[in-house]
Amino acid sequence: MKISILLPYKENFSKEYAGAVSIFVNGVNKYSKFKHSIKIYGNTNYSNILSNNYINLPFKKSLFQSSSKTYVNNFIKNEKKRKSKIIEIHNRPNYLKYFKDIIASKIVFYFHNDPLSMNGSKTIADRMFILNLCKKIIFNSEWTKDRFFIGIDKFYLHSERTEVICQSTERVSVNLKHKKKIIMFVGKLNKSKGYDLFGKAVIRVLNEFKDWKALVYGDEPREEIIFNHERLIHNGYQSNEKILKSFELSSIAVACSRWDEPFGRSSLEASSRGCAVIVSNKGGLTETITDGIILQNLNSDEIYKKIKDLIINKIKLKKIQKNSLKNFYLDNKYTSKKIDNYRELILEKKINVKTNKFRILHITNFNERHNGRLFYNTGRRINNGLIKLGHTVQTLSDRDTISRERKISDLNGSKTLNNKLLEIIANFNPNLLILGHADLIKNKTLKIIKKFYPSIKICQWFLDKMDDNKWKMNKKRFIQKFENMDTSFCTTHPSAIRSLGKNKVLFIPNPVDESFENLNVYKNFFFKHDLFFAISHGVHRGTLKSGKIDDREFFINKLIKSNSELKFHLFGVNKQPIWAENFKNELSKSKMALNLSQGSPLKFYTSDRFAQLVGNGILTFVDEKTQLNKLFSNKEVVFYKNVRDLSLKLNKYKVNNKLRNRIAKNGMKKYHKYMNSLTISKYMINKTFDINKKEKFFWENK
Repeated sequence: MKISILLPYKENFSKEYAGAVSIFVNGVNKYSKFKHSIKIYGNTNYSNILSNNYINLPFKKSLFQSSSKTYVNNFIKNEKKRKSKIIEIHNRPNYLKYFKDIIASKIVFYFHNDPLSMNGSKTIADRMFILNLCKKIIFNSEWTKDRFFIGIDKFYLHSERTEVICQSTERVSVNLKHKKKIIMFVGKLNKSKGYDLFGKAVIRVLNEFKDWKALVYGDEPREEIIFNHERLIHNGYQSNEKILKSFELSSIAVACSRWDEPFGRSSLEASSRGCAVIVSNKGGLTETITDGIILQNLNSDEIYKKIKDLIINKIKLKKIQKNSLKNFYLDNKYTSKKIDNYRELILEKKINVKTNKFRILHITNFNERHNGRLFYNTGRRINNGLIKLGHTVQTLSDRDTISRERKISDLNGSKTLNNKLLEIIANFNPNLLILGHADLIKNKTLKIIKKFYPSIKICQWFLDKMDDNKWKMNKKRFIQKFENMDTSFCTTHPSAIRSLGKNKVLFIPNPVDESFENLNVYKNFFFKHDLFFAISHGVHRGTLKSGKIDDREFFINKLIKSNSELKFHLFGVNKQPIWAENFKNELSKSKMALNLSQGSPLKFYTSDRFAQLVGNGILTFVDEKTQLNKLFSNKEVVFYKNVRDLSLKLNKYKVNNKLRNRIAKNGMKKYHKYMNSLTISKYMINKTFDINKKEKFFWENK
């Protein structure tokens, strides 16, 4: 598989004068699984290049055509011969117009600068063109991505075509004992970079602390700013290698830009070398450090105070240095893996699972009406599992169908729905019909199917809580189709439900799916909140109907009163609920999460919230009365007895990062290993067709 990378025109891919883009590209490609298939194209006058897979594109300048256009045309001419599967273009959006209808390769574009400042992406029309043309758009920071989407419909914001992949650097071993009393500044010596502010501040520091010195790397002939001090050493422009070596010896680094830097490579590199880094809160600079100091007020006095504080407070200085090294994760190996992941997705590598192959018709509410709001539902999880197993799956969204097909002669749309089912059965001839909460599929219809297509197996799955009190109607919905079911699956253990008779009713956990539950929250470094909890009172409601009571709200209010020091992140409790990507985005901001279901606990019953929490790698608390401790140990989730017990445990795990992360990781690994969508779909197939009887599943006989 061939991959071609096009650098910006005049981007030096040389060891002595490498630009930021070249350093990034070279650094990550060293670790790529595709490195032997990659060619990097650029234009440089220097022969001492960074790697052997570089191809220089020399050309003659023309009076009638821009150098950039000539440069791109030369690349395109070369690509027509090479025929790469993927072309990755860096930081020149105006190049993209030359690729339309010329090359069939899949285009990936990297933004390293503010999209609104570059030709080819300044206007909304420009950016919509990029969205439509490119298979993938990579941003170097969340800030850069946010800038790109200014004025663009939110529909595109979470598109699979966009991803944030920050710049990275090489991870090295740094001995903090070798740190010297040095303050560093790297960048152009102008006001935009805040060099005037740094200069004023650092001279005050040097006058006050005689054993410290400052090193400055960079120049700016167009804007001369001069500061003189015997211990302020100007080194001019130097290679990246020399700067990195200086960072290893320096104690403090300052990046105090006035302008909104899209990312900020120097602060990233300083952090990776164990410096205590001070950055301004501009652009993407704050995304370059895991530990350090962020300037809220950008002036020379504030910079002076922050540097002085670090010098005086040696414990604080060492702590930041240590944490900068410890928590640094944006190394080239990490970033290279992320890049290779999207390359594989673009190439559409297929999952091959060996099993019996069936034609399956899956009927449930796929929530097409809500514009993706309820995309992450169990129906789709089960569907994904069936597809991964290699089955041919036809879907029918029952509630969407009835919503579209209502008419005077069919007020609730059920007649049309059932007729449509029979038509699909005749055309598709499935081996298996799966119903998920498909209440408007009538028993009469199922009987007709059984009569004329006796070889078709029929099963159902049911998620809602069932008992003989408050949720007795749910139980009735589940039971009413027993007569036509070969198997029935529910997320409550059958032993907790009375009056099921001798029907084949089996327990299934709420499944996780790697394409849905993929956050790995335990890997995060910073959290805005302590505890996440989200509920809804129905698809359309964020608050209870008048006269209705939800015991969960009483529980949460009691918990809040008992824990005023905890930062709660709540949705659906006197607040609108959240769904889909918004749910995941908000979940990732909390250290811990609560799983709490309505009413008295039933054995193993929980909503799919439990899968969404544990499966995304966040430490999850669950009532021990659910008996889920038969599926998970206290090393995988945390069980509580009551509000008091929960409060004690919340405060314990809030501060114990290692233990919290370890439990969250263990829970996520177990859930994804034993109760994923593929495994649960396989279980449903095995039990419905009565095959593979020797295969045992984790939750059986619990």
